[in-house]
Amino acid sequence: MKNVKDDIRLPAYSVLMSVYAGEDPDFLRESIASMMDQTYPTNDFVLVCDGKLTPELDRVVEEFAAKYPCFRPVRIEKNEGTGYCANVGINACKHEYIVKMDSDDIALPQRCEASLYALAKHPEIDMLGAYIEEFDSDSGEFIAVKKTPLSHKEIKKYSRRRNPFNNQTLVYKKSKALSCGGYPRRTRCEDYEFVVRMLSSGVRGRNIGKVLVRYRVTKGNYARRRNWANTKAFIEVRWRIFRSGYSRLPDLIIPCAMQLMIFALPSSLTGKIYKRFLRS
Repeated sequence: MKNVKDDIRLPAYSVLMSVYAGEDPDFLRESIASMMDQTYPTNDFVLVCDGKLTPELDRVVEEFAAKYPCFRPVRIEKNEGTGYCANVGINACKHEYIVKMDSDDIALPQRCEASLYALAKHPEIDMLGAYIEEFDSDSGEFIAVKKTPLSHKEIKKYSRRRNPFNNQTLVYKKSKALSCGGYPRRTRCEDYEFVVRMLSSGVRGRNIGKVLVRYRVTKGNYARRRNWANTKAFIEVRWRIFRSGYSRLPDLIIPCAMQLMIFALPSSLTGKIYKRFLRS
């Protein structure tokens, strides 16, 4: 616990991250360090290792495990995917509040303090996010700020077509995540389906209107967004959400048509369309 302004005491929280063999060890080190260097640090960091890692990644994991008693690697025998790992991690976390973090992004030093303060001040909020700042992984140059709707009402409306949270900034209550069934066992778009599950179950959401995480953009980002596997997963998830009764027919057709257009267009135009239409 920690005293902050207005005499509000911040609750304890767990950090949840997963990593697999295909990730960059330098990115992982920088990401973990950014969470360990928070102005309000955690006492429970769960890193789910999705299958066998490379020796370089293992060295990073061992380095932090030796340095921080709160750093707890949870190893899964074979690669199971992000949805499965998230559920394993949720169950392993000790605290009610879970701070989600991606293994190649960078949290700003005040991320957790700002998030836990907002949640302590508004205990009715079950799921919280914030803006992200995208930057070029090679040059470090600023690209864009990805903003998200702020109020619960705006979040609910936005969520019928797209994820109203930046996954890299999510904080949510463990009890709510477990009660809605956790993450679907998917390797793509599982974060969006999880958010809809939470909102459908009555969870109240909010976003903080400032950047709390820096999101790394690499040369492969746009290619992954427009490949067929990602396009197919995008459509499948939105079909499932529509079939559940959460969204309407236009909410299915419009974003799916946009995704198909991005898939069909030349890659030289993908980045421009993404920045113009999917950042607002």
